[in-house]
Parts: sequence; structure tokens; C-alpha cells
Amino acid sequence: MFQMSEISCQEMLIKIGFKVMNIQANNDSFSTVPDGVDDAVGVEKANWYVAIVNNRSEKVTAEKLSNEGYEAYVASQEEYRLWRNGKKKKIDRVVIPSMVFLHCTENERRSVVTLPYIYRFLTNKAGNPNKFGRPVAIIPDRQMYQLKFMLGNSNSPVEFVDRMYTKGDKVRVIRGGLCGLEGEVITSQDGKSELWIRLDILGCAKVSIDPIDIEPINNNSTLHD
Repeated sequence: MFQMSEISCQEMLIKIGFKVMNIQANNDSFSTVPDGVDDAVGVEKANWYVAIVNNRSEKVTAEKLSNEGYEAYVASQEEYRLWRNGKKKKIDRVVIPSMVFLHCTENERRSVVTLPYIYRFLTNKAGNPNKFGRPVAIIPDRQMYQLKFMLGNSNSPVEFVDRMYTKGDKVRVIRGGLCGLEGEVITSQDGKSELWIRLDILGCAKVSIDPIDIEPINNNSTLHD
């Protein structure tokens, strides 16, 4: 009967994603990669961080970071504004001021924070402090996707609220530009329905929604964060 060698078994476990700690085989030591490193390819994982910048410098800062080779995003929405002369002008309104979202590794973030146009990075006040202070805040990929989708496809102005909210019914948009977007529906003080999506640490983005354009998500469905 064919018997697989010890070293080949260990290699197979590593390839299918198991973290193997200090395996001894043929006097060679195998160990898992450090935290924050992608197990599959051995490279550091990239996350979404929030850089704090001067007000009204968000777009310029994002452009500078892009020129440096980083993936930077400013939460903004294109809309038309009516001027006093009666003409309409298309503008790109910043929805979350003084913040630039940066997709990079932790080592890259440590380099970026030294740049003169970066004030600091947002921290997680709820996290356990270490010798350097509070941990840096990370925005989940799913929430970044939802934010970009809402800002890029909504026909109504999107607002940002820097606080959490009382949970509402979980819903999914079934028609219109936001079709497929999931969130929670909240009734505002004036009786209008609003679709809210959560952004960890930061708060929420919200937009007016017609109740006819949404459907409830049943208990067997999962609302992704």
C-alpha cells in the first residue's frame, strides 16, 4: 500500500490553507506566516484605512497618494447645483470631509503617515490599547463596496452621520440605481424612509428611499457588513 511521506502531508496541509506551527520533518522547521500576512502567497494583506487630512484637501491628497502608487478613495458624489444666474453646474461633493480612504498594507500605511499632507490615521477607540496607543481603524471590504456603490449610483443626495443608530429592518433594494444594495431602513422624523449602511468606527451613510423600491430580508438571509 502506498504511504504518503510526512513531509508531503505537511506540504498538502499548508497548500489547502491550514496553519501549521513548528512542524519538524527531516530536521526542517515549518512555521505559519505572521499575522497580517496572506497565507496563500506569503505577502502582507492590504486593508482599508482612514487617513485624516486638512478640510477641503481630500481630493488633492488622494491624487498625490495615487501618484505615489497607492489606491486612495474620497467619499464624494456627483450632483448638479443651481447657481444664482439660473445655470446648473455639475460638482463632485465630498460626503465625508477631512478623510481619505487608503487601501494598503500596514507597512505601507506606516510610510504614508510620515507624509507632510497626512495628519494621522483614524484609530479604533473601542479597541484594546497597546504600547503605541489605540489600534488603527480598519474598514471592512464589504462596507467600502457598499459605500462606493451607494455614492456612485444613488439619484438622491447621500448624507453621512458620524454616529451609530437604532437598528431598523434589514432590506434589499430591488429596483433603481441602487438595486442589489443591502442595508437597514429607518423612518426619519418627518416620516420618510431612509436606507442606512454601516461604516465601522465612522458612523453611517444614508439616503432617502421609496418603500416600493425595497424588500425585507428574511431571517434566513444574511445582511453583510
